[in-house]
Amino acid sequence: MYRDIFKRFVKRKPSIYGGTILILFLLMALIGPFLVKYEPTAQDLHNVHAGISRDHLLGTDYLGRDLLSRVVYGARISMFISFAGVAMGSIIGILLGLISGYYGGVVDNLISRLLEIMLAFPGLLIAIFIVAILGTGTFNTMIAISFYVVPSLARIVRSSVISIKNNEYVQVCDVFGASRFRILFKHVLPNSLSLLIVNVTHSLGIALLTASSLSFLGLGVQPPYAEWGAMLSSAREALRINPIEALAPGVAITLVVLSFSVIGDGLSDALDPRLKNS
Repeated sequence: MYRDIFKRFVKRKPSIYGGTILILFLLMALIGPFLVKYEPTAQDLHNVHAGISRDHLLGTDYLGRDLLSRVVYGARISMFISFAGVAMGSIIGILLGLISGYYGGVVDNLISRLLEIMLAFPGLLIAIFIVAILGTGTFNTMIAISFYVVPSLARIVRSSVISIKNNEYVQVCDVFGASRFRILFKHVLPNSLSLLIVNVTHSLGIALLTASSLSFLGLGVQPPYAEWGAMLSSAREALRINPIEALAPGVAITLVVLSFSVIGDGLSDALDPRLKNS
């Protein structure tokens, strides 16, 4: 089964390109900081807004900091926030969806109304609201992203559980005395994984964009840490002097978000049983 899924996935060239780009950025985040020449916070005030050179392959920013080093270190921070925020939100969303879909009744109504309230507001607005309450910083940015992810994922799990819980194999488990925990996590949740994987993949791209937006507005990761959105914000004053300061983090954000998007589309097609013989 997994071999067939992989074959359907690699048939789509955009998925291969997206996967390759994502792997390169993951390698950049993992081993890149050990390869760059300069520390991301090292300043050289005698060499500000420098262009591309042998010593600085992407030039320097307004404090003389090496842009290549900051982009590489920024990959680690930006992608960690994205993955951690989506992981936190996925856990909460899956639990809410399982409880709401399986138990129904008053519990389902309460959780559904809560999710509808959250969905009534734009995701970025919710993230800004959470950060405004908790304060700025890396961890609070991850919490804000998790709130962004919860409602859509919970609704997907809920609808999937409602369609699965009435199947005969689930009812047989209940008759033979299987615990609710075992039924939910052994039989119901695994049959919802295909939808979850696709949604989580798309959510990773949205999370990265949200984290960068918060940092761009000064509400996310704070200086002196290198983060792509914060780098874009600080580069606004130097667009005419040295446009590479904005292009480097901007292109990085675009490529990673685009790679998550095409990978999600590829997984959606690969995991769709209706396309098995196509």
